Amino acid sequence: MTFVAAAEAPQRNTGQIKLYDQEAAFAGMRKAGQVSAACLDMLVGEVREGVTTGRIDDLAREFVLDHSALPACVGYRGYRHTVCTSLNHTVCHGIPGDRVLRSGDILNIDVTVIVDGWHGDTSRMYGVGDVPRKARRLMDITYEAMMRGLAAIKPGATLGDLGHAIQSYAEGERCSVVREFCGHGLGRVFHDAPNILHFGKPGQGEILKPGMMFTVEPMLNLGSPAVKVLGDGWTAVTKDKSLSAQYEHSIGVTESGIEIFTKSPGGLDQPHALLPG
Repeated sequence: MTFVAAAEAPQRNTGQIKLYDQEAAFAGMRKAGQVSAACLDMLVGEVREGVTTGRIDDLAREFVLDHSALPACVGYRGYRHTVCTSLNHTVCHGIPGDRVLRSGDILNIDVTVIVDGWHGDTSRMYGVGDVPRKARRLMDITYEAMMRGLAAIKPGATLGDLGHAIQSYAEGERCSVVREFCGHGLGRVFHDAPNILHFGKPGQGEILKPGMMFTVEPMLNLGSPAVKVLGDGWTAVTKDKSLSAQYEHSIGVTESGIEIFTKSPGGLDQPHALLPG
């Protein structure tokens, strides 16, 4: 689940990322991350025409509980579901319900689980039926933007380097980066300080060190970056109703780069694996 940054970005962005013991903390995060990744892998065969987003949430909750984990989002700030299901022009925090999936939809499913007190937070895009070319392109660009951000992470790099890698690629591909929502520190706490912004300037921000853990989860729009939150207090949509996409991984900084805790063993977290044809 994405952290809401709009009101709190100035102060949270100055906070420091916690340093964890790599051996113990990374082992815990690995377990949590693999459950969340496996949950999204399981849903690959369930995201299809005629299925409701509520059914997807039910399947996710059953899977999480069956794997001795807890759904972190249930009860979080009053949220009642295991996953967020964000369709088409919904940027993030779409609430599962009676919406029936139709051919051409693109869907982000975001899940966070708790295993032995550690949080595994990840999301990915799914295509339903015959997905339009522009939507496929957006999904590809968003995934690549996340991966370029991840590639910028290493000891001595800064959060600004990470944000710039995402922003420069996305805008070069004529997509906009959502500002109001961002990544966050992660570990024993679900949404820990600081904000991990998906835009920035090289060399600025906190210097990264081994043992830091956080999420990288860019949201890109085909149109304007402007978003609004609907009356339910959760669902964020693009103001111009343009398509939006998001990918997310939970990572830890190592001596040589990163470990991705939420990587799919079968490569199902990549766009081509989740698009028909």
